Amino acid sequence: MIDVFPSRTVAVQLGGLAIHWYGILYVVAFGVGYLLVQRLQRYRAIDLSSEQWSSLLSWVVLGVILGGRLGYVFLYEPVYFVQHPLEIFAVWKGGMSSHGGFIGVMAALLWVSWRSSIPFLALMDTIAVPAALGLALGRVGNFINLELYGTATDVPWGMEFPGAQGVRHPTQLYALLKNLFIAAACMSALHWTKGERWNGIVIALFAVFYSVLRFALEYVRVPTHQGIAIAGIEFTRGQVFTMPLLAAGVALLLWIAGRNAGAARRGRTG
Repeated sequence: MIDVFPSRTVAVQLGGLAIHWYGILYVVAFGVGYLLVQRLQRYRAIDLSSEQWSSLLSWVVLGVILGGRLGYVFLYEPVYFVQHPLEIFAVWKGGMSSHGGFIGVMAALLWVSWRSSIPFLALMDTIAVPAALGLALGRVGNFINLELYGTATDVPWGMEFPGAQGVRHPTQLYALLKNLFIAAACMSALHWTKGERWNGIVIALFAVFYSVLRFALEYVRVPTHQGIAIAGIEFTRGQVFTMPLLAAGVALLLWIAGRNAGAARRGRTG
């Protein structure tokens, strides 16, 4: 029996198999990424075939799923999953970490870079735009599921969510706009920074923009887990886990600036 839209979170029910909106959006995100990277690769002098990108995408999918799930397990619910280890594999019940997904994708691209002799930073730059669009689609999934909503507010665009009292910030939509902005900024940077000396600039900007905007957004999002105190200041877990990403992005920007400045000096004295 096929049941279409049996619930808010499920798009299609095929007997005992439920196809969730979140899963559909994951597939769409990977499909969009596959099509985009083949067009974007020219900005970083990469020339992979469709088959090679298909193979690379397989590694990226694995990195996203494993990294995102293990990131959630270790960063957000370690005690629960130690007590219920089999639940680690129940990804259909939800629980993914964007920070863990970042690590998983980096590991996958490091492997591909080593195997294919393609500059790692060039690969990272190429996937920055699809990654931001994938994150945007993930936030659409959160909105459909009516989860990860914000704090109480009186702004005109506030919304009501099941199980929450009063009108709330639609933080899923804020995050959607955040990720679309990052995609546009990375696309612009990719277009205007051609040449090997700019490898890494796009993914560095991605890391900085994502970190700063995610950190700010956490102030109007209802925390789903206990915060972490640093030097007597309470931060959400999302804010804490974003700090290393911001540091890495800034460090990469400074390294690129220093590398290019050194090359310019050598060019003047050569």
